[in-house]
Amino acid sequence: MNTMNTAIAGVPPHMAQGDHGDEHPDSSNITTFGFWIYLMTDCLLFASVFATYAVLFMNTAGGPSGPDIFELPYVAVETATLLVSSITYGFAMIAAHQQKRSQVLGWLMVTFALGAIFIAMEVNEFHHLISEGYGPSRSAFLSSFFALVGMRGLHVTAGLVWMVVLLLEVTKKGLPKRTVTRLSCLSLFWHFLDVVWVCVFSVVYLLGVL
Repeated sequence: MNTMNTAIAGVPPHMAQGDHGDEHPDSSNITTFGFWIYLMTDCLLFASVFATYAVLFMNTAGGPSGPDIFELPYVAVETATLLVSSITYGFAMIAAHQQKRSQVLGWLMVTFALGAIFIAMEVNEFHHLISEGYGPSRSAFLSSFFALVGMRGLHVTAGLVWMVVLLLEVTKKGLPKRTVTRLSCLSLFWHFLDVVWVCVFSVVYLLGVL
């Protein structure tokens, strides 16, 4: 009789019995979709800085240009380090979907180490340029160079901090669905930064030495 009354009231019987499994959309899908929106806004940010660099890279004010300061072998090592880190993060995600916590922790630590090496090399490059008198205030070209490469470096640093947080979370809580979703969002962020770096390497460094 109660089932009939709830049906007449417009409430499905299985909902009246307390089964609310389909009442709310999957929160992990909403989180991932929201993160995609964030990445699109970040893409616009990088596009605007790329455009600024494209306008200013010829304005050297009598100072050094790309061929004078860029060392392609050094930057190639940076690039290889970052691309390998993208592969190791992919292995971490495979292990996460298989609920292999120890493998996730191991691959995340390898990824973190590679990302930290990249940041250390970038800081060393900036220090070398500034010590030679080629700081961001030297010319519009150098200002735009430091802004573009430095902004991406800050993003990588934020990714490393996020990775440490997830390492602690996986260590303490294992791999519930919410944690795997967070790992997936960081995966999107990390691979996005790799794509940005490929653009930086191609536009700034490769074209810059021509």
